[in-house]
Amino acid sequence: MIKKNIHMNRIKGNIVTQITVDDDYNVQDNKPDVIHIIQSKGEIKLEETQVWDNHVSIKGKLLFDVLFSVNEESQNVNSLRGEIPFEETINVDGAEQGDYVTVRNQLDDLSISMINSRKLSVNAIVSLQAIIEELYDEEVAVDLGDLDEVEVKKERLECLQMVVSQKDTYRIKEDIVLPSNKPNIQEILWKNIQLRGLEVRLGEGQLFIKGEVLTFVLYRAEEEDSPLQWLETAVPFHGEIECMGCTEEMVPMIQTWILSQELEAKPDYDGEERVLQLEIVLEMIIKVYQEEGFDMIADLYALDREIIPIRTDSTFESLLIKNQSKCRTAERMKMEESEAKILQICHSTGTVKIDEINQVEDGISVEGIVQVEILYVSNDDQSPFNSHSGTVFFQHTIEAPNINKDCIHRLTADLEQLTTTMIDSDQIEVKATINLNTVVMQKNTIPIISQVEEEPLDFEKLQELPSITAYIPRDSDDLWNLAKQNYTTIAQVRETNNLKGNDIPKGIPILIIKTVNQMPG
Repeated sequence: MIKKNIHMNRIKGNIVTQITVDDDYNVQDNKPDVIHIIQSKGEIKLEETQVWDNHVSIKGKLLFDVLFSVNEESQNVNSLRGEIPFEETINVDGAEQGDYVTVRNQLDDLSISMINSRKLSVNAIVSLQAIIEELYDEEVAVDLGDLDEVEVKKERLECLQMVVSQKDTYRIKEDIVLPSNKPNIQEILWKNIQLRGLEVRLGEGQLFIKGEVLTFVLYRAEEEDSPLQWLETAVPFHGEIECMGCTEEMVPMIQTWILSQELEAKPDYDGEERVLQLEIVLEMIIKVYQEEGFDMIADLYALDREIIPIRTDSTFESLLIKNQSKCRTAERMKMEESEAKILQICHSTGTVKIDEINQVEDGISVEGIVQVEILYVSNDDQSPFNSHSGTVFFQHTIEAPNINKDCIHRLTADLEQLTTTMIDSDQIEVKATINLNTVVMQKNTIPIISQVEEEPLDFEKLQELPSITAYIPRDSDDLWNLAKQNYTTIAQVRETNNLKGNDIPKGIPILIIKTVNQMPG
């Protein structure tokens, strides 16, 4: 048999666990006393991952930043950064040393509170997902060599074959020049960097990537009497990444996140601190698939010997639908009575979190929230900056005609746009646009002929069969089975009964003439 090799990947293990990272943190000696925590943020940095029998070991650290009020002359706001290391072992059945593992993380909740002015309590809930994938090859019989007296039945097989599986990084480096109406930078107190509108598409042997980096910075100016300054700007970027073997028509499945980020002040040509140097490294897991359709051998028999196909069940994935949709949501947030009133909104950030994904008729229902943090100028002279946090619910149904229980889907969600508008001193209107990129694949388990065994014909059994049979076809009959069971060929049945194509008349007798009719010799 002539065989075609299909290169695929499958998930060997997929485990999600939730851990708590908490500790007390002493404020550094060079930082003033903490009077009030304005805003906090955090990120998870994974440092080492090891796999051994049925276990995945993960080492990392929680990096956190705190913006807080102080009670000093000429200063009322400061910030600090700290870290808490953690180590976790996850049980993953089937994991073996040498397996390739991808660990995804999500900071589900971060709570930082004051114990006293020199000590903070840090508590975080972190989700860790360990995914072990393996590449494998499946051989499918597509043709026979030069063999006479062998009848072959073929069926169409549609599948996704993996063409590219790689991990890569993309570096963004830009200089942001302060507008002329902004004073020089003395110290950066708070910064926030977010990806917006990220788009990756395939080209010939490369990926095209574009989007924008929404950058916010709160800083202390060089002039002593100058109030705190802030700047918010969107930095567009675009570029190419080498991806050998891919073409525009292929199916990409690409995950992207910020691996590292830096934002530092540097002098301009006049030696004044008026330039912000932005440097971001994006990490990308790139998988590219080729849709393939070909005819495989589904059955075969011979007229001069018994051929026994040996079948093994194999699983193939075919593309059902690739969908890129947008979900828009809006909500009004009302401040608590205990919160300081809003004078001006400085900056807002949002994080998309998916809570529930369900298959529905001809689609996928997605429910989740956008977690929003808003930094604003308040009416409190003792604490001129404050923050408000809240959530915006969204629900969206992704169209996926013919989806069924045997389908699998891969969905990524990111925030394309977030706007916050001050309605009055205690109300904010939030509008968000969420990108939902979905690939739905049909999972098919098919018995594949892996090899054949041959035996001599059973001529005693053959002699018991009539040479000519008048047969009335039933609804379940087809030409292939009738010819195979009666030791003849489809061509012979067609010629005898003047049939065209593969259709046979139901309920009307046809003649079947046995081609193999005599004992050897």
